[in-house]
Amino acid sequence: MPNLVTRFHLLLFGVTLAIAGVAIINIPEAYAFPAHWHGSAVDWLWPRNIALAVAPLVEVALMGAFFILGRQLTKNHLAKTRHILDPALTLLLAVAAACQLGLLLNGIGSDLDIFRITGFGLAAALLVLAVVIFEAERHSYAGLRMPWPIRSDRAWRLVHRVSGVATGCAALALAWLAWADPGPGPLVLAMAAGLLGLPMFAALATLVFRRA
Repeated sequence: MPNLVTRFHLLLFGVTLAIAGVAIINIPEAYAFPAHWHGSAVDWLWPRNIALAVAPLVEVALMGAFFILGRQLTKNHLAKTRHILDPALTLLLAVAAACQLGLLLNGIGSDLDIFRITGFGLAAALLVLAVVIFEAERHSYAGLRMPWPIRSDRAWRLVHRVSGVATGCAALALAWLAWADPGPGPLVLAMAAGLLGLPMFAALATLVFRRA
């Protein structure tokens, strides 16, 4: 049966769990992660156990969703979309693993702010994706993949230009937020919003413009 969850994805999940284990060993249970600063004072704290559980749970949910999606696709459809879905799941899991590493470094007192590094990296990836989507040509193996057809070439261009611009704006906003450094909490929420919100925006754009 078709399956989108590979051994590499399971490896990323294992790395995330390993980071959580190292953090539990080295960070006191009563420790709370600073997630947001107001001026020089911390006004948002994450309890250790809750914070360390978030990334593994998110990864389990993502792998479950992609596993179900892979089972719903035919072999032919999966072959045409695997080159998009496989790296998409890898990127999502990698961001979660990087955030988990950020918690570990934060908890042991490291000066390396992996949250901001991840934010800048994701912004760069989204900026490249914005260009690819904006310039995508219409054929069977490129562009946005939706269950419903985009009937005309004009509708295709509109959908991809709008989605490309939105992705570029999200990339610039995320880069600015990483530069401004409001704290790990807002930055993680912004990364999650970008990764989850942009596909939803693209799907909505195909529904709005598919008959244009």
